[in-house]
Amino acid sequence: MSQQRAEPASATLAHWSSPDGDPPTIVEGEGCYVTDSEGTEHLDFIAQLYCVNAGHGNETINAAIEEQLSKVAYVSSAKHNDTRAKLADELAAIAPGDLSNTFFSVSGSEANEAAVQIAREYTDAPKVLTRYQSYHGGTYGAGGLTGDPSTRAALEPYGGTAAAKFLPPLPDAFDAEGEELAERAANHLEYVIRNEGHETVGAVLMEPVAGTSGAYPAPEGYFERVREVCDEYDVLLIADEVIAGFGRCGEWFGIETEGVEPDMLTFAKGVTSAYAPLAGVLVGPEIAASVREGGYDLGQTFGGHPVSCAAGLGALSAYRDGLLENVRENAAYFESELRELEAYDAVANVRGRGFLWGIEFGVGGEREEPLVDPWIEPDAENPVEAVIEEAAERNVLLGAGRPATQVICAPPLCAGREEIDEGVAALSDAIEAVLE
Repeated sequence: MSQQRAEPASATLAHWSSPDGDPPTIVEGEGCYVTDSEGTEHLDFIAQLYCVNAGHGNETINAAIEEQLSKVAYVSSAKHNDTRAKLADELAAIAPGDLSNTFFSVSGSEANEAAVQIAREYTDAPKVLTRYQSYHGGTYGAGGLTGDPSTRAALEPYGGTAAAKFLPPLPDAFDAEGEELAERAANHLEYVIRNEGHETVGAVLMEPVAGTSGAYPAPEGYFERVREVCDEYDVLLIADEVIAGFGRCGEWFGIETEGVEPDMLTFAKGVTSAYAPLAGVLVGPEIAASVREGGYDLGQTFGGHPVSCAAGLGALSAYRDGLLENVRENAAYFESELRELEAYDAVANVRGRGFLWGIEFGVGGEREEPLVDPWIEPDAENPVEAVIEEAAERNVLLGAGRPATQVICAPPLCAGREEIDEGVAALSDAIEAVLE
């Protein structure tokens, strides 16, 4: 017997949806703001999905897309294209270390899967290590790499690619702070590599600054020690820059804020400021030569799409034209305004870098006791979700972290002090309305 259901607002099946969700219909955007179908303007304090780095309506990117469409709209990913080659050269010029060759894909999930495939073939080792409480994508392969249990729970009953996990460099995981935390966390990674059998481990994949898992940076010295461990056991270090890249943390890539060079680097989102789908893997000459000599029997129809590559060239031009400098100039102010929220008893921690920040909530400000842990109590009413809803009522869009014990703030890189003040004020009012 069929049940009567309410008519949906749209025939679209939304991603990351819930039965109770009622997202706005966005129809226009300009700078840091978007407008919905009812004419209401919202401050996009999350850059949609941490990806519209150059802001909405950027004319440089739009013009680059239009010019490419007037030349050729599509070229097979198995052939060469001048726009694709030019973007690869531009990426090599800004990439850290000797990363100089790009394998293009479509999404961040697929870029991480491609990186793992390349790493396994290059090292002839099957295992890849990723952190608990990480996010590397929502496809079967990338979902297996992801340490977020809610993502894996949705995928693993039907398949997926397993990857061994290690603990993130968080105080709760090691009961330590600062240098002690860096040492314990890196030594733990070495233990896992040895325990798994170092000759079977091809790569370690991690975000330089966490994205949806809480925007947390590593303690000072952690990545230097991780680099040493990887070198000692001939394990590749892959930096997942899907969120942290393209100015989000104040440099071209987040790993540059840690002072180490990865063996491979994955990117997506900000490479085109999300104006068109594009992602990829940057590798050095030795790995690139190995791929060319052995060939690559996998691919994607839309990998390195010329229109997307043109958007990428436009985005890089926009970033050079003052956007990276804007992040550097305003990052300290953004941090200071967010840290004012620590005055609330419910705010346990404010952490991040550049224009990527997480606000973690806890009982009495204690990090060890979240207000509600959705991984333990998935059906409980979560006040953090209510905070995000309250901010939306004030026309400021925010995101929930993984787990949803935290709120993520990641505005477009064009945000100035006025937009920062507006976003933080709405978040403060929302905290007060829900939790005080």
